[in-house]
Amino acid sequence: MSEIDLGAVESLTEKLRAEVGKAIVGQNSTVDLMLVALLSGGHILLEGVPGTAKTFLAQTFSYAMKLDFGRIQFTPDLLPGDLIGTNLFNFQTSEFSLIKGPIFCDLLLADEINRTPPKTQAALLEAMQERQVTIDGNAHSLGQNFMVIATQNPIEQQGTYPLPEAQLDRFLFKHVLDYPSREEEIEIIQRHGSQTGAPDLNSMGVKPFASTASIKAAKAVIPKIRLNEDISHYIVDLVRGTRSNPLFETGASPRSAAMIAVASRAAAALNGRDYVIPDDVKAIALPALRHRAILSPTAEIEGRSADAVIKAVIEQTEAPR
Repeated sequence: MSEIDLGAVESLTEKLRAEVGKAIVGQNSTVDLMLVALLSGGHILLEGVPGTAKTFLAQTFSYAMKLDFGRIQFTPDLLPGDLIGTNLFNFQTSEFSLIKGPIFCDLLLADEINRTPPKTQAALLEAMQERQVTIDGNAHSLGQNFMVIATQNPIEQQGTYPLPEAQLDRFLFKHVLDYPSREEEIEIIQRHGSQTGAPDLNSMGVKPFASTASIKAAKAVIPKIRLNEDISHYIVDLVRGTRSNPLFETGASPRSAAMIAVASRAAAALNGRDYVIPDDVKAIALPALRHRAILSPTAEIEGRSADAVIKAVIEQTEAPR
């Protein structure tokens, strides 16, 4: 097989890390997962307590990548039409005209997605799967770069609606943002402790650098990354391991195995390789599986966590040499 040119991915990765690093302290793994999701055609759910820069991170990522950014605050009274748009009758032209909702963008930040009822959450399903929305029977494309970054707060459950399993399965990753280290928190104060409110990305030196062509070129590399039969078997064994584990009531879906394969290819490309190794799979297995495997009632009573059980499955699954 001819050698694969990783230049497009390497350039995108290096520049993105540098530009986001001007505004965001730490969170390197989060930035990499967001880029893997973009190159894999996936979506990402960010979970973290308030103040861990979930929204700011999404804005900085979108700004640096020159993606058309849309944001919507999910609330209990949000209707599907508020998200996707609606056709309104124009009395001057006697015709219906489409009023596009905020979903018509490249990167949609769905803030506090678990605060809106299931009917509105379901309006995202078609967009996330097909990259289109249907309004009054007509399909409208959202473009091939369309990506959802959703956020949710894990500690405040009053007035929230847990995401249904079908929607969770559409997210490539569920990434949990932890508190920064002491050194990182000191640097955050030094950078942002002189002002309140949203920082200005331009004044912080963040420069938009990507283009539609550069993202398209990087995406074109991913299917060419080699994933041999042993790695395919390893991915399937990991996924099936969640189904055979008695601590899970429901294991990960077949869709998750295919998505992990694509994401592993993207992770390998980010690391400068044209082939996938087991470490690429292990690096993304936890965020790719933690929202797809549902703990059994017995495991919940015992105080188990999905993360701990998935980590055990990863450790117990034999990786190819």
